[in-house]
Amino acid sequence: MNHNDSLYKKSHFNRLGEFSTLSPESFKTFVAFDKKALSEGTLTAKLKELIAVAVAHTTGCPHCIDFHVKQVKKHRASKEEMAESIMVATALKAGSALAHGVNALNAYDGTADDELYRASYINRLKEFSQLDGDAFKAFVTFDQQAMKAGLLSVKEKELIAIAVAHTTGCPYCIDIHTKAAKKAKATREEVAESIMVATALKAGSALSHGVNALVAYDE
Repeated sequence: MNHNDSLYKKSHFNRLGEFSTLSPESFKTFVAFDKKALSEGTLTAKLKELIAVAVAHTTGCPHCIDFHVKQVKKHRASKEEMAESIMVATALKAGSALAHGVNALNAYDGTADDELYRASYINRLKEFSQLDGDAFKAFVTFDQQAMKAGLLSVKEKELIAIAVAHTTGCPYCIDIHTKAAKKAKATREEVAESIMVATALKAGSALSHGVNALVAYDE
């Protein structure tokens, strides 16, 4: 493979610093925000990095995965804890697609309601048990397994789920998992911190892909 045929290299990430001269004020303020969002607060730095790893898998940012896995390892998270966070991300990304299926049912049935998102629409989800029962049952089993307490507590998993839901853009998931996190005794501040990590990672994914733009521009 020639150099020009490679769109994504780990070494491309070394070019990130170029944005400090190309767009200095924006780059500087983003870096400050990113550092603050990932620093120890109400949530531990370790949990924030586990959230970051999960979110990086839903934004699809290989540089972010590489960076935050190394960071979470520095904070003494085990490979098993990392795997649990990734499974929560997997369940939430799949769950977002399924949750939006209630909108597909509304569209197929030609409902006259102008409101695209109502919390009550999620009640239609059970219809998939009749429409594609085996697949629906298998997903529900996986989702329950991914979200139950393991090395990570239910509260920790729900905080990860909230962050991921903000990157998949699923209003139903945000509603369900915020309520579940509250039930698991998460505070409003802890929920806010998980959202800030998601915000930093979603923005960071865009910036990380910027190094590919630099490579493309310079060819």
